[in-house]
Amino acid sequence: MALAQQDLEQIGEYVKDHISDWIAEQSLGKPPVVYEIELRERMVRVEEELKTQRELMREGFNTMRTEMNLRFEQVDKRFEQVDKRFEQVDKRFESVQQDIRGLQQRMDSFMRWSFGVTIGTGGLIVGILKFWP
Repeated sequence: MALAQQDLEQIGEYVKDHISDWIAEQSLGKPPVVYEIELRERMVRVEEELKTQRELMREGFNTMRTEMNLRFEQVDKRFEQVDKRFEQVDKRFESVQQDIRGLQQRMDSFMRWSFGVTIGTGGLIVGILKFWP
């Protein structure tokens, strides 16, 4: 039994009119009300969890920032101590330099006196030998 062209067109229009309803009944294209409520509840829980995670991340970042600031302050204090040590070392070097300058002046005066005494003694010896009969 062969169908006429007109019958095929009527079947096609019937299928076109009702296919969306058939697909909706068979698929999740239009989910049932219970499933939709569950999805909404899940979305709310996910949003709340994301909000909690965001707050935890902010707290973590603030804690890290605070700890880093404390570490930087400690490093600053160490640098200040190092600066003080360098100042003390500079003062020691200055005092050592002054001591060395003092020793140098004493050596210079000793050399002058030694030279003077040597020349004087030599002159005296030459004078005595010259006038000694």
